[in-house]
Amino acid sequence: MKIVLASSSRYRKELLDRLGFPFETVAPRVDETPRAGEPPEDLVLRLARAKAASGVRQSGPALVIASDQVAATSGRILGKPGTREKAIANLMSIAGANVTFMTSLVVVNPRGAAHEHVDSTRVRLRDFSLDEVRRYVDLEQPLDCAGAIKSEGRGVLLLDAVETEDPTALIGLPLIRLGAMLRAEGIKP
Repeated sequence: MKIVLASSSRYRKELLDRLGFPFETVAPRVDETPRAGEPPEDLVLRLARAKAASGVRQSGPALVIASDQVAATSGRILGKPGTREKAIANLMSIAGANVTFMTSLVVVNPRGAAHEHVDSTRVRLRDFSLDEVRRYVDLEQPLDCAGAIKSEGRGVLLLDAVETEDPTALIGLPLIRLGAMLRAEGIKP
């Protein structure tokens, strides 16, 4: 069965590569703008569904994998900063805070049936200095990471604790749940 990852994220591609399955990638065409008043849990699942639908349209009959991630604290969604200045300001505004990373996963089989899951990973940030944040941002360049937190690199040094069912969800693709979905579709390791 042809497997397609509907994502332009290098992090998700690297994670899926770990499983050793051959797959193709397509860049989903999705507007990721949150809707007014949309809760983070709804946003992250809506975006993964839209990315999966885009992947299905682009790839034809295939098993399509899509995911999205939203970080939030105190009801505020932390986007991808895009610039050094925004990354530094964002991180300084959440020093010492608890952040929840919601990572959605949608797998659509060639018949159109879908498996869906949202993983919630809770992260407690430690208090850190402006100099530490500047060094981290300059070294890691987490400009394309939700909340500017790149835990697979030096960003882990900004953390006090992580509570999760799947450590890969924090990076952007919950592989434990994906493995279960793939097995349900007859794809065995």
